[in-house]
Amino acid sequence: MHTTTTAAQRSIFAILSALVQERAGLHYGSGTEDLFLERVSVRSQDVGFESLLDYYYFLKYDASGAEELDRLVDGLVVNETFFFRELEPLRVLVTELVEPLVRRGERPRIWSAACATGEEPLTLAMLLADAGLLDSVDLIASDISTRALDRARNGNHSKRSLRDVPDDGLTARWIRGEDGRPLVAPRLRAAVDWRRINLCDAAAVRAVGRCNVVLCRNALIYFDDATVVRVVDSISSVLVPGGALFVGISESLLRFATSLQCEERKRVFFYRKPE
Repeated sequence: MHTTTTAAQRSIFAILSALVQERAGLHYGSGTEDLFLERVSVRSQDVGFESLLDYYYFLKYDASGAEELDRLVDGLVVNETFFFRELEPLRVLVTELVEPLVRRGERPRIWSAACATGEEPLTLAMLLADAGLLDSVDLIASDISTRALDRARNGNHSKRSLRDVPDDGLTARWIRGEDGRPLVAPRLRAAVDWRRINLCDAAAVRAVGRCNVVLCRNALIYFDDATVVRVVDSISSVLVPGGALFVGISESLLRFATSLQCEERKRVFFYRKPE
């Protein structure tokens, strides 16, 4: 079904994108109408709707609409990630934050939020294992996409997930090829507690429990400012005093009203909850 940006289509875009944003925080601005409506149209036809307006009413008012809305969101989210992405912040996390806690006899809890197909928490697991710390931490990874999490649990990664390998040693120690695709060592996959979590659901975030470190990298760029503030506030609520939040290197919280304090270690910036 071809979509055009007529007045009627813009109206449909407005109500459907608002529904998706309310559910998952994903913000679709001007210029994204055609792509958004094309993807929604494919999904609506797959489940038997020829009219996007009828599909909207189903999502909004039908008893099973919430479940279908989650499936729609699953197809809309961008699961673009790869192993060793922005590796240096992960190294600093291990050496500067986690290792001192373990030496003090604590068991740190680390949450990789919006992990997509899991390359980030698995990369972190490699670093923790190399440092002899993997068995001394609790590592949680979450995403809103059930499809992406299934791939993460099963180790179903593409060749493109190894397109940037700054440390060949990590690859040699922890990843082997199977049918031309990378497969992470089962020990590392088993060390991760994989969960489906919608970051816009404050109750679901609180259910993660207290964390020493949260990674929410390259996810906030898909939210509008108001949603960023809500999500960061929710994440801050689960950080222990002195806990740290890492965002992507292209993201910044400095223009937002947040209680977290920016800190730098070895030219890596993160945000610390006051003691």
